[in-house]
Amino acid sequence: MIKKTESVVSRQVILPFVLITSLFALWGFANAVTDPMVSAFKKVLELNNTQASLVQLAFYGGYFTMALPASMFIRKYSYKVGVLIGLGLYAFGALLFYPAAVTEQFGFFLVGLYVLTFGLAFLETTANPYILSMGSAETATRRLNLAQAFNPLGLIGGLLVAQKFVLARLQSDDVNFANLDESTKILIRQSDLMVIRDPYVILGLVVIAIFVLIAINKMPESKDEDMQTSTWDIIVNLFKKSYYAHGVTAQAFYVGAQIMCWTYIYQYAESIGIDGETAGNYQFLAFILFFVGRFVCTFLLRYLDSGKLLTFLSVLAIIFALGTMFIQGIFGLYSLVAISFCMSLMFPTIYGIALEGLSEDESKIGAAGLVMAIVGGALMPALQGKILDIGGDGYTDAMIMGVPEVNFSFILPLLCFLFIAVYGVRVFMTHKKMN
Repeated sequence: MIKKTESVVSRQVILPFVLITSLFALWGFANAVTDPMVSAFKKVLELNNTQASLVQLAFYGGYFTMALPASMFIRKYSYKVGVLIGLGLYAFGALLFYPAAVTEQFGFFLVGLYVLTFGLAFLETTANPYILSMGSAETATRRLNLAQAFNPLGLIGGLLVAQKFVLARLQSDDVNFANLDESTKILIRQSDLMVIRDPYVILGLVVIAIFVLIAINKMPESKDEDMQTSTWDIIVNLFKKSYYAHGVTAQAFYVGAQIMCWTYIYQYAESIGIDGETAGNYQFLAFILFFVGRFVCTFLLRYLDSGKLLTFLSVLAIIFALGTMFIQGIFGLYSLVAISFCMSLMFPTIYGIALEGLSEDESKIGAAGLVMAIVGGALMPALQGKILDIGGDGYTDAMIMGVPEVNFSFILPLLCFLFIAVYGVRVFMTHKKMN
């Protein structure tokens, strides 16, 4: 077992590898702890569904804003400096939750999330190629898979914190907040905003500690020495390749579908009489399926073409999305949870397929485009929030095609999976011709 580990990560870089690998869990944690905040902010600050969805708009919009500048930065400077900038922005955004809770301003919270994801964009754009560079090309894929295995662990940890230390302690979740007198609302709002604040402030302090560890330790230095081609020329050439452009769009639809299925699991559960804390158990099960599915599908890729497997997973996700829409009650919720298994390998599969056949320089900028596609997680939930607001602030105020609007709203993930299935078929047919 020791020899196998040493063959993937040499003794000389074991500490840098561990430090950078921790980042994969950190951004998974941030993603998971933020999803329940849509429901939390809605109740505490008395927002409608569209306003509450701005949490995801701020969170995933930061990726779109900063991914390309981050990739340009690491082309010119070292990976270590890129990681430190990412951690600095991450910590600063998380710590902004302290003054945001004091002022009780929703906009302040959104700014904190936006800055936090500037840091995440830097980290995601930097950490993957940094891990690949920490050893031989022969073990690069195994090394990256090992690092990525910690991302779902961060997701699970973030959900547990949100469930046990946020949702379970919100007083607004235990009363009919809208019917309280204003003085009682103020007291509960102040208390609940402190509850929402605490995990982010603690997270910011943890990130600062990791920042210090990386800053004081000797890290492998690597930067792009080939700066002859401008970034703009590379971008233009990339989007002339429809295979890549289609992949970026598919990635945007995938991230949008993932965030919708994970964010609105709380609203779906509430619509059938399940409280927020119990709904967290179903999201926890979804993350477990996502974690298990990643390993199962990675194994299947040894025997199946990536495009074929992507198509199969997308069609299966469409079937479960139909179940979520038209099977009312607990079995509809089970269908929604099952979608997570189908989504488990979509992001890395689309990521790898879209970069096939690109040069090393094109891949670095191309990877930024795929990180920018995470903006789908900002736009799609906002559209779903619009559907949920059709009949009012509740989730079953209107019937569409014979089902409550919360059920019907999952037509958006269904359409996303349909687009990804088409991309998978195209990839499979192209691979088949090449073989």
